[in-house]
Amino acid sequence: MSFLPRLGAVALALLAASQAACAQGNAPASPPSRPAAAAPQPTSSPGPAAAAAAAGGGLGAELFYQLLLGELNARSDDPGMGFSLVLDAARKTNNPELYQRAVEIAFQSRAGESALQAARAWKQAHPGSREANRYVLQILLALNRVPESLEPLRSELSLAPASERAAVLAALPRLYARVSDKKQAAAVVEQALAEWTAREQTRASAWTALGRVRLAAGDTPGAVTAAQRAHSADPSAEGPALLALELMDPKEPQAEAMVLRYLAGPKALPELRMAYARVLLDAQRAPEAVGQLQQITTERPEFPEAWLVLGALQVQQNRLEEADAAFKRYLELARAAEGSGEERARGRAQAYLGLAQVAEKRQDLAQANAWLDRIENPQELVAAQTRRASIMARQGRLEDARELLRGLPERTPAEARTKLMAQVQLLRENRQYKAAQALLQEASAKEPADAELLYDWAMLAEKMGDHAEAERLLRKAIELKPDFHHAYNALGYSLADRNQRLPEAKRLIQKALEFAPGDPFITDSLAWVEYRMGNQAEALRLLERAFRQRPDAEIAAHLGEVLWSMGQRERAQAVWREGLMVDRENETLQQTLKRLQVTP
Repeated sequence: MSFLPRLGAVALALLAASQAACAQGNAPASPPSRPAAAAPQPTSSPGPAAAAAAAGGGLGAELFYQLLLGELNARSDDPGMGFSLVLDAARKTNNPELYQRAVEIAFQSRAGESALQAARAWKQAHPGSREANRYVLQILLALNRVPESLEPLRSELSLAPASERAAVLAALPRLYARVSDKKQAAAVVEQALAEWTAREQTRASAWTALGRVRLAAGDTPGAVTAAQRAHSADPSAEGPALLALELMDPKEPQAEAMVLRYLAGPKALPELRMAYARVLLDAQRAPEAVGQLQQITTERPEFPEAWLVLGALQVQQNRLEEADAAFKRYLELARAAEGSGEERARGRAQAYLGLAQVAEKRQDLAQANAWLDRIENPQELVAAQTRRASIMARQGRLEDARELLRGLPERTPAEARTKLMAQVQLLRENRQYKAAQALLQEASAKEPADAELLYDWAMLAEKMGDHAEAERLLRKAIELKPDFHHAYNALGYSLADRNQRLPEAKRLIQKALEFAPGDPFITDSLAWVEYRMGNQAEALRLLERAFRQRPDAEIAAHLGEVLWSMGQRERAQAVWREGLMVDRENETLQQTLKRLQVTP
C-alpha cells in the first residue's frame, strides 16, 4: 500500500473488513464522484478487522470510500473535509472508534470547536461511555469553557467505578490546573463535589481535591477549611496531611496541627514525615527537623534519605561522630535500595561530600580528599571541586585552589553563576576581601539589575569597614527587589550593630520579618536592635526563641552577651560553649569573647 498515505487505525480496520465482505460476494455500490485509489487485496483472515466491522454493523463500499476519502483529506490540505466525512461515518455506523478518530482529526488541525462537536456527538450516541464524557470534559477545559464543564465533571464522577473514584478525585486539581480563571474553576468543582463531600466513603478524598483547587485559586483559608474537613473524615489518610503540609505557614497554625496529628497516628508514612522535616528546614527550624529525622531512623532504620539529611544537619551542629555514622549508614542502605541510578548517584555524591566535610573539620585533609575522589556524578563536580579548593586553601595553597575553581565549566548562565560564587566564597573564607570584591564588581557590571550580586558585594564592603558603600549597595538591591528580606535585614543589623539610627534599623528588620516571618536570623537581628535600645528583657525573649529554632554560633554570641549584661554569667558561658561547639571559628562569637575578656 505504498501508494496510499498511512491511514488511521480505525479506517484500516474497517477497510479490511469491507474487502472481506466484498470477497464473499457483496456487490459494491457506485463509488462517489471523487476518484479513489484501488483497494488492496482481501486477506484470508480478517481477525480484528472483522470485529471492527461487526462493531460498525457492517460496512458498504460507499461508506468505505467515504472513510478513505476522509483519511486522505485529513492528511492533506483539507482536514476540515476529512473531519466532516469521518464524523458523518461515525454517525451512520454509531461506531465509538470513528467518533474518537473524528476528535483526533480535529485535534491535529487545531480545531477545538470541531473536536468538541465530535466528542459531544459521541457522548450523545453513547450516553454511558465514560471515554466520550472524558473527551468532552477535557476539550471544554482546553477551550477554557469552565462553567460548561460542570455536567461532564459530574458525569465523570458518576460513571467512575467505586474502586477508581478516589483516584478520579485526586486527579481533579491537575485537570483544572491550566484554566485561566482559577476562582471560577474552584466554584465549578465545589458544585460538582457537593454530593461526594457528603458521602462517607468519598468525603476525605473529595474535600482534599476541593482544598487543592481552592489553594490554586489563592483561597488559602478555604483550602485550610477543606483540609480540616478531609482530615476529620479520615485522620489516617495521607491526602489531607499532604495538603496541610503545603499550607504550612505561621499565619495558618491549623495546617501544621493537622500534620502533627497525622504523624502521631499508627499509619503515618515515613515519606510524609520526611517531607515535614524538609518543610521545617526551609522554615529554619533545624532542631525540630532533626527530631523528625531521628524518629524516622528509629522507626524505619532502613529508610535511606533520612540518614543522608540527618548527617548533613549533624555536620552543621558539629556533631561529627554522629554525622559520620549517618552518612556511612546511608551509603550502606543506598547500595541495596530501589531507585533510579541517577538518583542514587546524586545521593552517594552528597554522602561523600558530607564525609569529606567531617574529615576536614577533624583536620584530616588526606581523608577528606579520599572521600572526594569517590564522587563520580558529574552533577556534583562543582560541589566536589569547591570542597577540594577549600582543603587546598587550608594547606596554604590558595592560588592552586583558585586555579582549580577557575577551571570549572560554565556552559550555562547557572554554571557561570555557581562558579563565580564558589570563587567568592573561597576568597571570603580566606579573608581575601578585595579580590572577592573585584570579582563581584566585574559580575555586577555585566548584570547591573542583579540584586543578589549587589547584596553579596555589600556584605564584603561591610567586612572591609566601608559601611557607607554597603548601605548604598543594599538600598539599591532593595530598590531592584522590594521583597528582598535579606537586604532589609542586613541593613537594619548593620545600623544596630554600630548603634546608629536605631528606630530606622528596627523598621528595616521588621520589614524583613514581614517577608520572612519566624526566620531565626532576622529574629536575632530584631533582638539585637532591642538590646541596643535598652530593652534587655525583650531582646532576651527573642534571642532565646531564635536560638531554640537555630542553635547558631552567631545567635549564641548575641544571646550570651545579653545574658552576661543581665548578670546571668553562668548561663551566658554555657550558651557560648554551645556556640563554640557548632562553629569555633565564628568571627562574631570570637570577637564577643575577646571584647568581654571571657574564656568560656
